[in-house]
Amino acid sequence: MGVSDEQGPATYVVGDVHGHREELVERLRARGLVDESEDWAGGTARVWFLGDFVDRGPDGIGAVDLVMRLQEQAPEAGGSVETLLGNHEVLLLGMYHFGDTDVPSDFGPRSFARSWEINGGQQADQERLTEEHVEWLSTRPLVAHAADHLLLHSDTLEYLDWGDDAEEINAGVHEVLAGDDLAEWWEVWRRMTTRYAFRGPNGAEVAGAMLSLLGGSRIVHGHSVIADQLGIHPSQIEEPYLYAGGTVLGVDGGLFAGGPCLVVPLPWEPTE
Repeated sequence: MGVSDEQGPATYVVGDVHGHREELVERLRARGLVDESEDWAGGTARVWFLGDFVDRGPDGIGAVDLVMRLQEQAPEAGGSVETLLGNHEVLLLGMYHFGDTDVPSDFGPRSFARSWEINGGQQADQERLTEEHVEWLSTRPLVAHAADHLLLHSDTLEYLDWGDDAEEINAGVHEVLAGDDLAEWWEVWRRMTTRYAFRGPNGAEVAGAMLSLLGGSRIVHGHSVIADQLGIHPSQIEEPYLYAGGTVLGVDGGLFAGGPCLVVPLPWEPTE
């Protein structure tokens, strides 16, 4: 249940939804965070969504609307609902603003419309996107902290190209998203699509350096499907994946590919 305990309010992170609103509601309900009417029931719980609400699934904007409503409701009970900016939100917004305008590139034709289509863009999401959605999504943070964890959407070091702390990184990208420089927008999309920075024999060292710089005792990220790292099908995933010597927690269950919608309490430790 999303209630306070001796350690303070319960904290949860939610992996990539990718338009699967019904599955999201089911998992939030199972955690006691929403009721049968899909309204906030989590009390003083803190919930962080790690981004990628849209693309690949049938109801991305419906998922966004749900989270926006819960964000309004939770404070009345002493709780909070927040979300990071995912790379697919950048893609959705880039499509909205720039469409098929070519991006200056030395690597052949590039445009938001082309990448949006290739990466599972849904026409229904574009048709339902409002100015309110655009404003809200464009102002979500890229980096945050919760329960002494460093929250990122993407498992990449590219965030550090925008600054040396969370405030600087968030401010730098928000400045880009408030403007109309296509090349700078594209660079946000490009950087946030990179991944796997914490894998391999040096993963713990790389993660430790990032934690030392940005703060937190463990990195939590979505973006990269756990099953890809383990070499199994997403339907076999039952829990988040702790790796890099216990310094990194991946929470993207691969919902769009048949995996679970992971709603993970922090701190989290693997089952025996």
